Amino acid sequence: MLFMLVLTLSLGGCGYNDLQSNDEQIKASWAEVVNQYQRRADLVPNLVNTVKGYAAHEQEVLTQVTQARAQATSMQVTPDVLNDPAAFAKFQAAQGTLSGALSRLLVVSENYPNLKADANFRDLQAQLEGTENRITVARNRYIQSVQAFNVTVRSFPSNLTAMAFGYKPKPSFTVDNEKEIAKPPKVDFGSTPAKPPGETPGAAK
Repeated sequence: MLFMLVLTLSLGGCGYNDLQSNDEQIKASWAEVVNQYQRRADLVPNLVNTVKGYAAHEQEVLTQVTQARAQATSMQVTPDVLNDPAAFAKFQAAQGTLSGALSRLLVVSENYPNLKADANFRDLQAQLEGTENRITVARNRYIQSVQAFNVTVRSFPSNLTAMAFGYKPKPSFTVDNEKEIAKPPKVDFGSTPAKPPGETPGAAK
């Protein structure tokens, strides 16, 4: 009994409890990140179909969004990803690619007044913007959780406890890199405006 008491006090003093607490916080924060990314992915099919109704000939952009969503949702996102920097980087890259594709889709939609006026499109766009805000909040919480955990893992004497129990620093998001991936390209439609569906080029106005 005395041995167990001494062991408990020793582990607590060496940061074991902090490691456990921080690790659980990371898992909870990560679950919220994944949840918000899934919420965004669920919006994509309806968004693509709505845009297609007004801009079916924008096939390249529509295909890019569909393929980016397929890639982002095909990954097995489990807590094990948090212990695999390469898998984490792959996950982040896939989400960054989808962010970029969605940005290009929204840029293209600016060229279609009828699409912008569509109530369903406006609702989906509002949902997407809200989800992007939730993603930002969830990511920031995850980053803070990882920072607290990694400080504990690297600090003495808790670093000795971390090594003894196999705790290693967790990967985090590199915000600057993802912003670069998600930056929308410059879109130039030239002097010829896109024709809305049903309009015949050259028809009298």
